[in-house]
Amino acid sequence: MVAFAMADVLQPGPMTLEQWADMDEDEPGELVDGVLVEEEVPTNLHELIVGWLLYELMTWAKQTGGRVLGSEHKLGVAPRRGRKPDVAVYAPRTRVNWQAPLSRVPPLLVVEVISRRARDVRRDRVEKLGDYACFGVRWYWLLDPDARLLEILELGADGRYTIARQASDERITVPGCEGLELDLADLWKTVDDARAEEGDYGEEGDDGEEANDERGRH
Repeated sequence: MVAFAMADVLQPGPMTLEQWADMDEDEPGELVDGVLVEEEVPTNLHELIVGWLLYELMTWAKQTGGRVLGSEHKLGVAPRRGRKPDVAVYAPRTRVNWQAPLSRVPPLLVVEVISRRARDVRRDRVEKLGDYACFGVRWYWLLDPDARLLEILELGADGRYTIARQASDERITVPGCEGLELDLADLWKTVDDARAEEGDYGEEGDDGEEANDERGRH
């Protein structure tokens, strides 16, 4: 059982996996031991990276017959536990009930883009690691933007993950995904270009309105 701070709890009462699955898509939270808890709050940069991954993986999957889903896809990883990875990829011919609100079938791989908060790092590197392993997800990717590091973990016969590949800024052939190559240098260029644009906006506000107002007064 995972211990979590009460500040992380979104709904104190018990919840079944089915109730969690039937929640509206705009309602946040993951299910841990029958309790609805806070999930990661992504930044715009986090979502930019997820978008890059989705494009690369969908382009590859379109050629192979696989299926790629985004961050609102719910996985019933255990009877009282539900997770929402940043990206989930199903192998070709995987029998998934596409009308259901969650999947009880393990994807071929899941991806988590690590955020800076210590709570989120622990969730991705410890808690979800165990959940995905028990669920039977063959490949678990951890992408750390601060370290500029992609870790590809493979589930072994003993039910534990081991590192199959680590890469930083090179073009790599991805293990477990025949024909898939990722140009990580292009990913980090995308990140750097986005960060360089931050100078065009004010530090406060989501869309630079404060910066524009400031310019208008001069």
